[in-house]
Amino acid sequence: MKRLPLLVTVLAVVLLSASLAYWGLQLFKPEQRAIAAPPAPAPMGLNLDAAKGLFGGQVTVAAVSNYQLKGVVAARGDDSAAIISVDAQPALAVAVGKEVVPGVTVKEVHARHVILSEGGVNKRLELPSDAGVSSVPAVMPPPPQPTPAAAPTVMPAPPQPVASPQPQQQQAPIAPMGIPPIPSNHPANNQ
Repeated sequence: MKRLPLLVTVLAVVLLSASLAYWGLQLFKPEQRAIAAPPAPAPMGLNLDAAKGLFGGQVTVAAVSNYQLKGVVAARGDDSAAIISVDAQPALAVAVGKEVVPGVTVKEVHARHVILSEGGVNKRLELPSDAGVSSVPAVMPPPPQPTPAAAPTVMPAPPQPVASPQPQQQQAPIAPMGIPPIPSNHPANNQ
């Protein structure tokens, strides 16, 4: 108990020193200068397509310009191949995982497109559309039968009217042997 007055005195001196220090700093501190807020950075354009791949969305790939897909051999596994022409050179058949040119490999082969990997960037290469091609297979006509030499008969042309108010339709061009002619009302003739 003899030490209690000594402890209270030391505690009182410590509290008095702390109080004097606080108020001395408040009284003698310099004025605070106004601080300008830093300029706001320009808003970044968010590319949501880049984030689609994170959550299982469809990944957008860049279009390829100097490669032309001529055909595909789509098989199961790594037996697939793509027939690709680079910079208008002759087409080459390239298997999955092989290089088309140094640094560009065939990553995937699908029925209508191929995915190329160029420096880690996936690029989709589409087969050209066949909008003007008929899906009906061409039928080869039977070979001509030899006929005895006979004088050719010439049929006179039907008379044509002198003044016709309607424009005449163009005659369809003669198709090579084995390819059926295009009908005159086909959109390919209206070019």
